[in-house]
Amino acid sequence: MAESWSVERQRKLKSCLFLAALIVLAALLAALGPPALQRTVTEAIIKLVVVLGMFIFVGNSGVLSFGHIAFMAIAGYSSAIMTIPPVKKAVLLKLPPALEALQVPVAVAAVIAAAVTGLFALIVGAPIMRLKGIALPMATFGVLMVVHVVTANWQEVTGGRQALVGLPVYVNLWVALGAALVTLVVAAAYKQSRRGLLLQCSRENEVAATASGIDPARERLVAFVISAVFVGLGGVLYAHFIGTVTANTFYLNLTFTTLAMLVVGGMRSLTGAVVGVAVVSAVSEIFRTIEKGISIGDTVLSAPPGLQEIALALMMLLILIFRPQGLVGDFELAWPKWGRGDPKPAASAAPDARA
Repeated sequence: MAESWSVERQRKLKSCLFLAALIVLAALLAALGPPALQRTVTEAIIKLVVVLGMFIFVGNSGVLSFGHIAFMAIAGYSSAIMTIPPVKKAVLLKLPPALEALQVPVAVAAVIAAAVTGLFALIVGAPIMRLKGIALPMATFGVLMVVHVVTANWQEVTGGRQALVGLPVYVNLWVALGAALVTLVVAAAYKQSRRGLLLQCSRENEVAATASGIDPARERLVAFVISAVFVGLGGVLYAHFIGTVTANTFYLNLTFTTLAMLVVGGMRSLTGAVVGVAVVSAVSEIFRTIEKGISIGDTVLSAPPGLQEIALALMMLLILIFRPQGLVGDFELAWPKWGRGDPKPAASAAPDARA
């Protein structure tokens, strides 16, 4: 059994390395393309960080969360407050003197913002993770609504509904790629860790898991906090990629898009998360181009605004009807087998034949 488990761990490690190689390859190909392609791929990789962060909780617990984009908002605003120059902060906001004079390096601000997000997730998650059934996903949606209302109306700290501008724009293709690879490794490590396996047991059968001594609420809370940290990191990347933050940036549109990525690819596998981001990003870009208009000779063909959202909704609906487990389900990609393949555990000795 121990040897079989070791082989399984090796297979999962190879799967993680293969996914990392595919992400790096996509980034290298984008780097050779025009700036517009680089920007599109960079945005897709940032969303991959968010989706992988969501996978840590949703994929392992089986509980949909409609509130993870709130963590992006908290981290994005936190990093903005720490990195916007003090002169500009004095014009845009009405912060306490200590926060107004605060100026932190971007890397340090990202770490602090992610930590603040994790602390917030711990506070709100402690009671929420004890809920059962549909109440738990709805409670996460309540968190999203509360955070949105606060960020949209707290004029002194967030700027209210006006855009918070002046953020250092330091996130490029390679910064996003590095964050995605770190998130992928952490998500894969957690999935195979003792905590991750306990949470997966509660996902399959909560009653049996509880009877075996597993505390589902505690395991969900651990995953919820880790997930929030990396989703918050995605929020920092997104804010410093576009250079501005508004309350509507981190709300329903981004919630729907990231959930579609997770559901379309498959919630229970890292491969599903990567495939979902790739498919949804490609479809979104195609329909965004159609909305802008396609020139055919002297004629410009364009579609009415909103076609992109309709296409994503239809794709998600078809997936839920015909393949509820997502495009790849539980499947994980692995390195192609050129030789004898992965080692197989030694077979137990066969019993002696009876005369």
